[in-house]
Amino acid sequence: MARQTIVFDDRLFDYIRSVSLRQPDVLARLRDETQRFPQANMLLTPEQGQFLGLLVEMMDARRIIEIGTFTGYSALWMALALPEDGRLICCDIDEKSTAVARRFWAEAGVAGKIDLRMALALDTLESLITAGGGTSAFDLVFIDADKSNYLAYYEKALVLLRPGGLIAIDNVLWGGEVADPTIRDDKTVAVLRDFNARLHADSRVSLSLVPIGDGLTLARKRA
Repeated sequence: MARQTIVFDDRLFDYIRSVSLRQPDVLARLRDETQRFPQANMLLTPEQGQFLGLLVEMMDARRIIEIGTFTGYSALWMALALPEDGRLICCDIDEKSTAVARRFWAEAGVAGKIDLRMALALDTLESLITAGGGTSAFDLVFIDADKSNYLAYYEKALVLLRPGGLIAIDNVLWGGEVADPTIRDDKTVAVLRDFNARLHADSRVSLSLVPIGDGLTLARKRA
């Protein structure tokens, strides 16, 4: 009986990708172009992007919100999995990185599914709540932005999600530092530790932290 998740060495990791990953060429090229950005380390792993796309398909999602878009890599995975009548609202404030996103979305033929909102994400989320039609209307919310606002994003996402809808939150392991008790002076680690603990105690959701990429928490809104 397994006591813990298997630890991947490079050989096993490469094998897993070889029998699982199906990354379209347009996504591979977007990934390559993103490497030119100083913040390229923010990019999801390919298997994590594919996992998000699979979640979209499994849920038969039609309405999605992404908080933190960067060059549009994760958004493209999800948009490709959306049906033609599906819509993805992306929240970001960086014109340079999202210009790359727009170009690749157009090339992939999914630009018509994506509504990019260039404003502070909390403002965009609040406008969706107050404008009418947004409350309990979305199937999936993906959070991958500034960690200081994770809890605020999460709370607004719960309002916007339908019962049974899913919140996916990236970077919840922060390179393993959240589990290192000797790290006490890093604000990001403190924020994520508190965030993870709060979600663990939140009876409004069903919860699983998946050890993929830098840690992906899945929180399903209960009825």
